[in-house]
Amino acid sequence: MIAPSELAEGLRAHYSLCQEVLKAVEREGQLLRSSPSEQPKNALEAKKNLLAQLSESLDKIRQRRIAWLKLEPAQRQGHPEIAELLRENQNLVMKILVLDRENEQTLLRQGLVPPRHVPAANRQRPHFVASMYQRNAAL
Repeated sequence: MIAPSELAEGLRAHYSLCQEVLKAVEREGQLLRSSPSEQPKNALEAKKNLLAQLSESLDKIRQRRIAWLKLEPAQRQGHPEIAELLRENQNLVMKILVLDRENEQTLLRQGLVPPRHVPAANRQRPHFVASMYQRNAAL
């Protein structure tokens, strides 16, 4: 059984990590707009370093979420802060995805993306990420 405080702490830690990722993505966007001729390698390295941490954090949250969902609904309803933290994390991740997609579009327009790294056709569809969240919301 998982303690709600343990899940809340994990969600807060994940949120702060996502804020770091957001800052890296924002810096990358600023660099792309200020010097369009060169690809921001430092921003790319920062994102790669954060990716390993983010992956580890997501694994922990998945495990805790499974344990959380095994609790009785009455127990879960007694801790509304968990639902709020989940929403805040999801909103922040959505913001990161949107900004990163804008950065990718900027790179594509500037011709700085090698052809093998051109995104798949599904990523070009409007609301693709939102529909993915809707499909997985029931999980």
